[in-house]
Amino acid sequence: MKIGLVFPQTEFGNDPIALRDYARTAESLGFSHIMAYDHVVGANPDRPGGWRGPYTHQSAFHEPFVLFSYMAALTTKLAFITGIIILPQRETALVAKQAASLDVVSNGRFRLGIGVGWNKVEMEALGFDFHNRGKRIEEQIDVLKLLFTQELVTFKGNWHTLPDVGLNPLPMQRPIPIWLGGHSDAVLRRLARKGDGWLPGYRTAEAARPSLDKIAAYLAEYGRSHQEIGLEPRLHYGDGPEAWQSNLQGWQAAGATHISFNSMGVGFDTPQKHLQAIEAFAKTVGL
Repeated sequence: MKIGLVFPQTEFGNDPIALRDYARTAESLGFSHIMAYDHVVGANPDRPGGWRGPYTHQSAFHEPFVLFSYMAALTTKLAFITGIIILPQRETALVAKQAASLDVVSNGRFRLGIGVGWNKVEMEALGFDFHNRGKRIEEQIDVLKLLFTQELVTFKGNWHTLPDVGLNPLPMQRPIPIWLGGHSDAVLRRLARKGDGWLPGYRTAEAARPSLDKIAAYLAEYGRSHQEIGLEPRLHYGDGPEAWQSNLQGWQAAGATHISFNSMGVGFDTPQKHLQAIEAFAKTVGL
């Protein structure tokens, strides 16, 4: 099982030197990868109609493709995964271009995590319909896979028209692995049909068991094997060292291929505190 980190987006700040130190420290400690969350714009809680959500316009989010390109240039082994790109609020061919370019400059160190999103205000601000996002992401996955693997693509769907076009350069990985986040039955079926891995938000493997059982059944229904699907949950600093160890063991027994450690949510207010947290975790689990 590969052990990585959740980049502490909303708490880390914007100092490029601190970003450099985080990436290099992660690699030197033996972490395999970094995950970054995605939000393009944040809503004002005082906007007309109000706002209720975990993030606002005051929550900082570095754009993942740009962040990872910077970190890739500073490292040689560290891999990267978006956790998750909110695909229905982005243009599909542009995402394919960005992902392919990142995969090239990182020498194949990238996985593309995607999801449908929950933030209606953000999606409308970016010019996309919030209500058909589930249907659109199905077609988006198909288009991404075609663009990642074929020199020229001709495609006509409900939301995409590709008239004999292609990416140049193509990615190193053909295709780039596409991982899905979310817990609904629609997401789990989509994963079983089209995905390369699952990014659950469950705290423990025990809590995830009903969904894992559903995925196994859906994989069998669609003629795929469990070995074709990766699994990457998260561990949380605030749960404490004993829980880190027990949850790590539980997820490993459940078949996790990757896991990420999240240092957010406990009040760290400087990059140095996050660095100290990942160093403590690395020592505890024996990286």
